[in-house]
Amino acid sequence: MKMSLAQFQDAFTDALYQRPAPQLASLVAQPGFEVYRNTVLKGCVDAICDNFPAVERLVGHDWLAAVAAIYACHAPPTDARMMFYGGDFADFLEAFEPVRQLTYLPDVARLDRLWLETFAAPLEPGLRLDELTGMTASDLARCSLRPRENVRWRWFAGQPIYSLWHCNRQAQALPEPLPWHGEGALLVGNADGVAWQPLQIGECAFLDACAAGQDLEHASDHALHVQAELDFNTLLGRLLAAQVFAPLILPA
Repeated sequence: MKMSLAQFQDAFTDALYQRPAPQLASLVAQPGFEVYRNTVLKGCVDAICDNFPAVERLVGHDWLAAVAAIYACHAPPTDARMMFYGGDFADFLEAFEPVRQLTYLPDVARLDRLWLETFAAPLEPGLRLDELTGMTASDLARCSLRPRENVRWRWFAGQPIYSLWHCNRQAQALPEPLPWHGEGALLVGNADGVAWQPLQIGECAFLDACAAGQDLEHASDHALHVQAELDFNTLLGRLLAAQVFAPLILPA
């Protein structure tokens, strides 16, 4: 059967990842094809191990490599830039039966993925403190603070995901004992790489509100509704120091 170039490429990809490709049966039967298949698969496995270092340290290289090979057959790369490979790997882990008892592992994978997104995002100018000079409290309350493109955050309910991720990412021992409660994480890209710090639930809620376009007054009210004891002034100072926000969006 004569195939178009697109049909051949699709069938070739299927054959590489051990899916049925009857149109290429004679090609697949050649000994050299298995070498090519193994080379491609190894590239996918290596990319997953490189892209999810905290997961790898938690479960070990051999375990992750075996799971990555299964994932690669399920989800081959769609982008030649392998640092972006594994976009849904955390979701795959969540549905993977051998991981069911490791309830924290998918969220650790999500934090590894957020690190990659933060690292790869374009740098943009941050909010300078001198932009706030001369503004009254009323002026500031009506301003919107937009998180920069290379900033990521997330709240993980019920499990100390940030501590697990941070310690394994840094190859550090976990604290003893490790309090088992929800934690949030903030990742900020800069010229030197990616910086990170823990967040409380109200702090994550504040950033969610800012990203949704709420002004400072409404975003802070939302954060305090979620976490009444939140020290908002300390939070704002910490976020400004970390260069979380883009230059001010002044009200019309």
